[in-house]
Amino acid sequence: MKKLFLLLALAVASHFPAVAQQGAAELARKEINQTASRIKSLQCDFVQTKHLKMLSDKFVSRGRMYYQQGNKLRWEYTAPYTYTFVLDGTKVVLRNAQRRDVIDVNRNKMFREIVRIMMNSVVGKCLSDDKSFKTSIAVSSTEYVATMLPLRKDLSQMFQKIVLRFNRKQAVVSQVELYEKNGDKTIIELKNVKTNVPLPASVFSVR
Repeated sequence: MKKLFLLLALAVASHFPAVAQQGAAELARKEINQTASRIKSLQCDFVQTKHLKMLSDKFVSRGRMYYQQGNKLRWEYTAPYTYTFVLDGTKVVLRNAQRRDVIDVNRNKMFREIVRIMMNSVVGKCLSDDKSFKTSIAVSSTEYVATMLPLRKDLSQMFQKIVLRFNRKQAVVSQVELYEKNGDKTIIELKNVKTNVPLPASVFSVR
């Protein structure tokens, strides 16, 4: 009888941490979703590090990002090269020193998915996309870490997983990690994040 009681006690005790972690994860998801719903605009600096599986080197680039509710996004690389990606509704402009290309997002399914992931990742909205990703959330004293596994075939062909790290104090994204199917990895650190500040219309100009 004592042995049975001990086994039951150990089973219950071992169950508490899992339940507590699960409860903390649900609270984190709720907080992130609430914060995302309140974000009308966002701007920040970023550092992007690309790790290629076939090479030991890593490629680091820097730039600035602007987001505004209503499908507006500007992703601008400033070093070591200049390159700008601007989304305004359904039109995307890709611009470098030599050329300028305009893409209709609605006519390119793959590009549309990439744009949607970019848009939703920067504010954390993709955590509620249960049809596209299976998401688990880990909670530490300083951050929330959301690991997203693709459920759809088109996404799983591109990504093994996507990891979003959130600053726990603000519940906004501080780092995006993209793990590609081919073994390459891209880490994007967001710095000096400011939310709900006025952005001039010229930031998202597609002319």
